[in-house]
Amino acid sequence: MADNTPAHLASHPLPTGERLIVTVGVMMAVLLQVLDTTIANVALPHMQASLSATQDTINWVLTSYIVASAIALPISGWLADRVGRKRLLLISVLMFTVASVLCATATSLTEMVAFRAFQGVGGAFIVPLAQATLFDINPREKHGQAMALFGGGVMIGPILGPVLGGWLTDNYNWRWVFLVNLPVGIVCWLLMARFMPKTETHERKFDMFGFVLLALALAGLQLFLDRGEQNDWLSSWEIRFELGLAIAASWMFVVHMTTAKQPLFERAMFIDRNFATSLLFMAVTGVLLLAGLALLPPLLQNMYGYSVLQSGYLTAPRGIGTLISMLVAGRLTGKIDARLLVGVGVLLMGVSLYMMTGFAIDQPSSPVITSGVVQGLGLGLIFVPLQTLAFETLATRLRTTGAALLNLSRNIGGSIGISIVSTQLVRMTQVAHADLAHNITEQTIPTMDPTVLQTVFPVAGPAALAYINMEVTRQALFIAYLDDFKLMMIVSFAVLPLLLLMRRGSKSDETPLVHSD
Repeated sequence: MADNTPAHLASHPLPTGERLIVTVGVMMAVLLQVLDTTIANVALPHMQASLSATQDTINWVLTSYIVASAIALPISGWLADRVGRKRLLLISVLMFTVASVLCATATSLTEMVAFRAFQGVGGAFIVPLAQATLFDINPREKHGQAMALFGGGVMIGPILGPVLGGWLTDNYNWRWVFLVNLPVGIVCWLLMARFMPKTETHERKFDMFGFVLLALALAGLQLFLDRGEQNDWLSSWEIRFELGLAIAASWMFVVHMTTAKQPLFERAMFIDRNFATSLLFMAVTGVLLLAGLALLPPLLQNMYGYSVLQSGYLTAPRGIGTLISMLVAGRLTGKIDARLLVGVGVLLMGVSLYMMTGFAIDQPSSPVITSGVVQGLGLGLIFVPLQTLAFETLATRLRTTGAALLNLSRNIGGSIGISIVSTQLVRMTQVAHADLAHNITEQTIPTMDPTVLQTVFPVAGPAALAYINMEVTRQALFIAYLDDFKLMMIVSFAVLPLLLLMRRGSKSDETPLVHSD
């Protein structure tokens, strides 16, 4: 049932001043949610000691948030139709802020995991609702700029998260990682409550069976990806069960989607060629964004000896490049073919990863900064026009659900990417170590001659073997990092043909808006 609002109000767009205020409030909400996907990572060792957790169990602080968010995300569209987008967004921000305070006051691991799951549910709805809102409050010609602003928050958040989290943890304590959300959440809620427009509500039957199947599939997949490496993948019965659950539930969900009268998502969404292709592209963007963020800070800290804050500063230029290219893409989208912008962005991503395959183990910081800027430029050119292309031919009433699926696709792509590069890092380190060690013998390195060793190694005799092995391991790990960058480079170039499946659309319908009281 629609809101009981006079028709003449529904047809008027937001004035420029109100649109600016709503944009500020919505982007504050986006930054809150996106920052919290990575801000807690650097604080985990401090949480582990404070909550008396083990190395294995403390990871549930991250896992609970990811799984809860993944399960809740797909029903964003149905809930927005049922209760209204404004009301749902206000509830989500309130839930997220309250959960953040609860996380800051947690005294046990059980409490922290429960509060993080609560926070994940609240945060799941924020990003798709914010994206759909920015589309609706802006005229069609400003959609590119709106997506540039939205993309800035989504792409910069994961980069700034570790820097802010490290600074708060070093200067205060880990609880401030969550407490910092309180003032931002309050201001954000007040701005949206006063100025955000209402949208129509619709009675829509909820596909409970489809939702349960999708929830089981997503939970199984996320647990499989998150816990696989530490449990040695398929050698663990837990991981086998989680993979089996993900496969079985996914298959049943696909069958249900194709046969149900009223499925969880409208089938027309996946027939839309632009939207379906964008889902695949967004998954690859998640791989390149989040997997890259998972690799670079450990490389800088373990190989080059930078601190957490220093490594955060060295990854910041990537964010600067992203902001620049998003501003450019926001101006160009609608003026030139968006597919061309995405193609240039993918090429820049590939070039930056090629540059990273040429890193040296004793290099200065300049190659890291240069490749980061190029990669940021590529990410921005991919994200903004890709969002516009995805919604170009999609019906307006499907925007919230479409935004939710795009964000879900990016998150799943990121989880898969992180798991693959992490597993490859371990495997390729072993392979490189074996190759290097094979060439080290008493004939190539005279380990038993102390006079020679003293000029090269600080120890002699049998102790030199341990020293040599440590250096070989360090070199092998560095080679494995370079192999991961090469793999990501191949993936980035491999998705270019997908652009041929996309086309320009022509759609002029707009969502009716209602001014807030």
